[in-house]
Amino acid sequence: MQFSENTAPGILPCQSIEALIAGGAITSDTSFDADQVQPASLDLRLSDQAWRVRASFLPGSRKVEDRIADVSMHTVDLSGGFVLEKGCVYIARLQERLSLPKGLIARANPKSSTGRVDVFVRLLTDSGARFDDVAEGYDGPLYLEIAPQTFSILVRPGTRLNQLRLKAGEPPKLETRSVGVDLDGTTDGVVGFRGRRHAGVVNMDHIDGHDPRDFWEPLTLRAGQLLLDPGEFYILASSDDVEIPVDQAAEMTPIDPSVGEFRVHYAGFFDPGFGTDEAHGAGSKGVLEVRTHDTPFLLEHGQIVARLVYEPLIERPSRLYGEGGSHYQSQGLKLSKHFRPW
Repeated sequence: MQFSENTAPGILPCQSIEALIAGGAITSDTSFDADQVQPASLDLRLSDQAWRVRASFLPGSRKVEDRIADVSMHTVDLSGGFVLEKGCVYIARLQERLSLPKGLIARANPKSSTGRVDVFVRLLTDSGARFDDVAEGYDGPLYLEIAPQTFSILVRPGTRLNQLRLKAGEPPKLETRSVGVDLDGTTDGVVGFRGRRHAGVVNMDHIDGHDPRDFWEPLTLRAGQLLLDPGEFYILASSDDVEIPVDQAAEMTPIDPSVGEFRVHYAGFFDPGFGTDEAHGAGSKGVLEVRTHDTPFLLEHGQIVARLVYEPLIERPSRLYGEGGSHYQSQGLKLSKHFRPW
């Protein structure tokens, strides 16, 4: 099935995304990469054009580049590789451009590897009223707000920091599942990792290229509890396995802060087949990027820290998550793909 205006509400699978590319609804400055289309999402790539800005913003009724002129400190050329400093905010133009047909909307999220190194990213569109959401019929360029929080990062044209999920209409929410945190310990009693404050630069295109001990402090078992310190960044794992049916996709969303002074810092997409027997991923955990708010908070084993919201696809994808290899299928507690095994 390819998308049409009469398509039942649902998330578009890879074959529909590829049809949109072939039909010119999604274009790019350069040729698309062979692995850029995921089972139910499209990876987006940085161009060579960026700006260091003094403040985040929404464009309102204006174009993004018109608003950038109000807050830009200087332009940044990414063509030779460039270090985005932690604590700074940047806007980058993406290589991809959309011309969405009637009936299609889109939503963006950080890639899992981006969230796991504490880089806050949000999609911007011309005249966009909300971050990460693309309105029906949008015809224009895409931009990315990038704010490294714990580590400075090295990026270049083609670096993929976020991904786009396309939807026909408003898909129904099929199910919402609570996600608890595992503080009972894994190998050698390690329950998580805390980012080091004064680490080096993470090369976002260098897979297995960093010694994790230079960037992370392992956290060991402490009677099923973990004290979250304000301003610190933690990598933890879910207490239960996560499974995404082959005809569905899911998004991890934060819980209401009224039930805990912490949050899962980055929502994330889970593609169809994640954690399933069919895709050889049984036993996969969800990895959680956690921050507290302004006060220390004592987190307990099994405490609910996020929710998974499931939505249908318009049809089964022609390939599932993890087919052909994946860094995160069958994962337990795991750092991003940039780091060698602990």
